[in-house]
Amino acid sequence: MQQSRQNWRNWSATDKLALLQTLKARNRLSWKPLPGPQTQAYECRADIILYGGAAGGGKTDLGLGKALTQHQRTLMLRREMPQLKGIIDRSKLLYSEYGVYNETHKVWRTEFGGKRRMIEFGSVQYEQDKQAYQGRPHDLKIFDEAANFLESQVEFIIGWNRSEDPSQRCQVLLLSNPPTDSTGDWLIVWFAPWLDPLHPNPAAPGELRHFASVEGRQIECATGDPFVLVDGQQVYDFNPADYDPIDIIRPLTRTFIPARVTDNPYYSESGYIAKLQALPEPLRSKMLYGDFAAGREDDPWQVIPSEWVRAAQDRWRHRTRPPIPMTALGVDVARGGNDKTIHSPRYANWFDEQICFPGTATPDGFVVAQQIFNLRQSGTVVNIDVVGVGASPYDIVRAAIGDRIWGVSGAAGTDELDRSEQFGFINLRALLWWRMREALDPVFGEDLALPPDPGLAADLCAPRYKKVARGIQVESKEEIKKRIGRSPDKGDSAVYALAEHRSSLAFGSI
Repeated sequence: MQQSRQNWRNWSATDKLALLQTLKARNRLSWKPLPGPQTQAYECRADIILYGGAAGGGKTDLGLGKALTQHQRTLMLRREMPQLKGIIDRSKLLYSEYGVYNETHKVWRTEFGGKRRMIEFGSVQYEQDKQAYQGRPHDLKIFDEAANFLESQVEFIIGWNRSEDPSQRCQVLLLSNPPTDSTGDWLIVWFAPWLDPLHPNPAAPGELRHFASVEGRQIECATGDPFVLVDGQQVYDFNPADYDPIDIIRPLTRTFIPARVTDNPYYSESGYIAKLQALPEPLRSKMLYGDFAAGREDDPWQVIPSEWVRAAQDRWRHRTRPPIPMTALGVDVARGGNDKTIHSPRYANWFDEQICFPGTATPDGFVVAQQIFNLRQSGTVVNIDVVGVGASPYDIVRAAIGDRIWGVSGAAGTDELDRSEQFGFINLRALLWWRMREALDPVFGEDLALPPDPGLAADLCAPRYKKVARGIQVESKEEIKKRIGRSPDKGDSAVYALAEHRSSLAFGSI
């Protein structure tokens, strides 16, 4: 067919009929990708591929097809176990003549192209479920509906994307529609050149870019050349013999290949498009067009509405830093693990870009205190979380600057009321987060300008609240971390930076 690479809707009736007849017989033959984006993704050589966007683009079939024809050991995951049923049913149609399926272990053992294949299905409903896949190598890791997974789950599991066969290409395949809540916002960070409309150097669909994970951050690299970190800086001109191999960072390639229902002749002729068109906005734009930028629906108990944060970040892009001394520095100290120490400089209602240090770079209070001294200007108020490890740097800095530092203890009580003077707060943490909400209010707020960092936006939109007899209660950091798989360090730091703006706050002290 001369038109096989064109959009389905542009094909002639003869070509459509011929392809559909071929597709009907395909289940009895070896699997082949559909012409267009599915073939592009099937042949793509990127280390990490995001495929999909819109509903009906043949995402699951792509994963099953690659597993059968290109890879030796595959792990295909959904967030919850019941969601696997449709995938397993489809696999039985595709794989039955090539091998045997073990219902108990949810594993296919097949033979295709002269090689034995193993395809395993699983789920990671809770954050800790990822531990079940520790140390288990697969040369293809597939996350079906990737936007439903926590970033921490994906990062952990792909750590064992490897093979003992040097000729076997190892890949990660993320199959997904646009996220409908904050759980999947990490996809927009990982694939910003393709998905962020404000990215300064946008990438074309299928274009390969190089990325590396550096100190807990996803960074884009100009090339795939290895580098080392020296005093936090990337150094490419180095002698490998002088470094432990585990300290040499090698970027991996990523790409995004969009697909729509119009690329799938099965659904194009079934009336499925009409069903997608009937969905309410913004779900319609997400599922019909694969629009990652379309607004998502906030949780009804989200402390800060997403749109308010986006508006504040948009204001930042159109302003410059006020010509005044630094007003306040908010500091959230790492509590171990993957947590980060975050410093948030504030100049009146303009927040500067946050300075982030991994927990390993802030091993004790002296190091954190030195960071504060390096960043703070004369007269700047420092607001620091003193719970746990924050107590030590608080003591050190207070000895030098006296009452220009406040130790914020989230569990401390407060008699403050909300702006309407109708609600109290169960503790200081709830009050501070609510003050940030009030300051971001587009009508009655303080016209804040926040740096356009997707990580900061995700953290500010993460906490939820509830109303109890004693007032408003906001989720603790530990509760949020358990729910979304990460600590909202950037959000907490920004909240602390704002806190000094209201001198009447009853700060906790030690």
